[in-house]
Amino acid sequence: MAKISPVSIKYMIHASFKAEGHLEKPDVIGAIFGQTEGLLGSELEMRELQKEGKIGRIEVDLETVDGKTIGEIQVPTALDKSETTIIAAALETIDRIGPTEAFIQIKKIEDVRGSKRDFIISRAKKLLESLETKGEFEDFTKTLKEESRAEKIQEYGDERLPAGDLSENEIIVVEGRADVVNLLKNRVNNVIGMNGTKLPSEIAKLGSSKEITLFIDGDRGGRLIAQNVIGNARISWVAVAPDGKEVEELTGKEILISLRKKISAEEFLNKIGNNNGNGKNEAEFAEKSKENQAIPIVIKESLKKAYETIKGSKDALLLDNALDVIRRVNAKEVSRAILSLRREVFAVIIDGTATSGIIKACEEKGINNLAASNFGSVGDTKVNLISL
Repeated sequence: MAKISPVSIKYMIHASFKAEGHLEKPDVIGAIFGQTEGLLGSELEMRELQKEGKIGRIEVDLETVDGKTIGEIQVPTALDKSETTIIAAALETIDRIGPTEAFIQIKKIEDVRGSKRDFIISRAKKLLESLETKGEFEDFTKTLKEESRAEKIQEYGDERLPAGDLSENEIIVVEGRADVVNLLKNRVNNVIGMNGTKLPSEIAKLGSSKEITLFIDGDRGGRLIAQNVIGNARISWVAVAPDGKEVEELTGKEILISLRKKISAEEFLNKIGNNNGNGKNEAEFAEKSKENQAIPIVIKESLKKAYETIKGSKDALLLDNALDVIRRVNAKEVSRAILSLRREVFAVIIDGTATSGIIKACEEKGINNLAASNFGSVGDTKVNLISL
């Protein structure tokens, strides 16, 4: 007897039956084949249809209650809709099963393909969700490309300034290494960093032969840095990050928009002069810069010497008036260490970026000197900032 492939099933006929006496499963199946034989013609002969695989295995589930038999019948078919309904109607003509009277009623004809479609949709949704991993792969590919671009960073000059490709006539000057890395990741290669807030002499020299665009953070610290740099080098253009954002955190789109909106250095200074709501001006900044530069050279050299002992460790040193180490901490814990320490601190040295939070902590504890390899957003402060 041929079996119908589960893949080929189109419809499932569901029927219930009642019989007046005790029956077994073979009695029911025999009645189905026997009492429909010759009823529908040779083309819909159920035995032949089953041999051809157009009708599957007939399932019967029954039980006997009080001497009577009740049960369910399932007939899978691979016939079309009209032929299936004819077979179903034929089942209802059966009035005897075995030696007893019986009654068969069609409960429903199920479109198995419909349930398959529901399964397909449900499964497709889950597979679609799993395909989100493709996005992760794309992100991985993107990250790989960005990192490979960032690895192109090189050191320029005796001061070993972080830089990209400076062969073009126009170069972009940013504050620190993190800014350089972000621009390189986003395909802006003609960039060099100052490694702090003070303009290195080597960048000032570049201004004599190249067109410089200064790219600053979108805060007061960025504007103050720009005023200082413009006063000490030939700067052609100034580009400003969106308000409240630093260059190192900008997306590729934000970088391009900011660079397209660049203005001339003269226009920038006029704009700052006319819109300085905090009452600070370029003269005040210049005066502050002079104060910061008034630190004795011997102290600066001592701080730089102490810095060599932690260079590359991402640590920080807290020094007393004799420039002896009070405490060595991780650079991420500097603010907490400064605020919790009861001893007087003369200077703080950081192998990393001195953030605005660290500068504020120094102000609160009366620490006059802060040396770091890089500086974040710098506002108005009384702390002497020393670039390492």
